[in-house]
Amino acid sequence: MIEKNLLKREIFMKRSEQGMVNTNADDSIMEKIIYSSEKMKNIMSIIDDISKTDATVLLTGETGVGKEVLARLIHNKSHRRNKRFVVINCAAIPENLIESELFGHEKGAFTGASYKKIGKFEQAQGGTVFLDEIGELPLNMQVKLLRVLQERQLERIGSNNLIDLDVRVIVATNRNLYEELQKGNFREDLYYRINVINIEIPPLRERKEDIIPLAISFLEEFSKYYNKNLRKIDLETMQILINYPWRGNVRELKNVMERSVVLAKRHQEILTKDYLPVEIRGKDEFPQLRGRTEITLKEYEKILIAYTLNNVGGNKSKAADILGIERKTLYNKLKEYGIHI
Repeated sequence: MIEKNLLKREIFMKRSEQGMVNTNADDSIMEKIIYSSEKMKNIMSIIDDISKTDATVLLTGETGVGKEVLARLIHNKSHRRNKRFVVINCAAIPENLIESELFGHEKGAFTGASYKKIGKFEQAQGGTVFLDEIGELPLNMQVKLLRVLQERQLERIGSNNLIDLDVRVIVATNRNLYEELQKGNFREDLYYRINVINIEIPPLRERKEDIIPLAISFLEEFSKYYNKNLRKIDLETMQILINYPWRGNVRELKNVMERSVVLAKRHQEILTKDYLPVEIRGKDEFPQLRGRTEITLKEYEKILIAYTLNNVGGNKSKAADILGIERKTLYNKLKEYGIHI
């Protein structure tokens, strides 16, 4: 049954990814972008401004932070929203096929070219081209891409006819392109051509306020899809999710929530740590919070102080630093809550 559901989901996801034109895209994609952190609020404000223009955008950040999601949002908030959003993963195309994939070819242009091919840039006429992992593009292709971006024209392989382009270009990378430039792996002229608006998306561990809202959103999304009843997360599990470093960022969190829903019993309403992978749930750190979805601020503060003190071997100065309070305040709290460590 699980295998059948997973296959069903793969088909569903592929269909949704292929739907490049969406007249109601702005409403649908906003459901996927959940945030409460100041960092993401600032990014969303920038996106509101730049979506009104055709300026080239460079999205940077670790794998899984949501670069493609934000690129789609920029497109869907722009005047190009009713045209195509075409994704090109520069790391996934064999080097000998990149030029043909991007710019197309004429029939007979090379051995094996048995038909005319329209390239991704041409497919996106009037819309947006999203070049993901642009840092993986070979140097010889960087030259050709630069020319297309400068001239706003392209030639299919095997053709002498110039085709005018009307596309917006958004690029993304998980590399530091300036460092790659210094190493000679990325062209300086292309770097300055694409680095018009640079948006750096912070990793999930640097915007912890977004973790629980995202987790609950994914939980609801997958519960609906798999016909399960999980809608809440108990406080112990929330704390575990907040403390985990999420090296795979939002993508990893989404996968963990899907796994939890798939494994949960149909009647289960509250997600507990038992459904998390063992490497995430770790040791039994917050047994007082298990199964609970509500707690008073004072009770939570008491648990957090005791947990922090225990982790630093009773060192009150270190505990105060970690908790962000004065040492005198910590002593008062210890006396108030009757904590003896």
